[in-house]
Amino acid sequence: MNLIVVFISAALINNFVLSQFLGICPFVGVSKKMDSAFSMGIAVTFVMVIAAMVTWLIYYLVLVPFNLEILEYVSFILVIASLVQLVEMFIRKVSKPLYDALGIFLPLITTNCAILGLALYAILNEYNFLQTLAYAVGAGAGFTLALVIMAGIREELELVEVPRAFKGAAITMVIAGSLALAFMGFAGLI
Repeated sequence: MNLIVVFISAALINNFVLSQFLGICPFVGVSKKMDSAFSMGIAVTFVMVIAAMVTWLIYYLVLVPFNLEILEYVSFILVIASLVQLVEMFIRKVSKPLYDALGIFLPLITTNCAILGLALYAILNEYNFLQTLAYAVGAGAGFTLALVIMAGIREELELVEVPRAFKGAAITMVIAGSLALAFMGFAGLI
């Protein structure tokens, strides 16, 4: 039951994009088409899950026993950068169109603050390994959900007449704010 609470909390209540405002760059940049938004969400979720597991192991099996907690940020960033390089090479080999569709946003997963925030929050909340795994899967699911909802709305907006003052970034920010407000409704869930 505790793992379900951690998952739901990460996915809905403390959604990294809509509640904590982490990972906004791909949220705004990649959320124009549903297929690329979903693919980016899956790629970020994969990196989140692997990064959470590896950083938890590094923290509790290397940094804490040797009293090197000061190296937490550096080691976490190195792990995340390495994982993103692996994901980028994999996507380039498996799906060149997806690689081209994600463009510059794929390497930007390295600097996605949501992934680093996930690793740091898992340590800060003193989650055990299974809780960290549930937290990572929930955070990735919430990230993907936010991207797909935003992409769906933006695809529909291409079919309607948007006032000139709201075209482009303005309507994107209004939608993002409305989604964040909607997700605040989950605050009392747990």
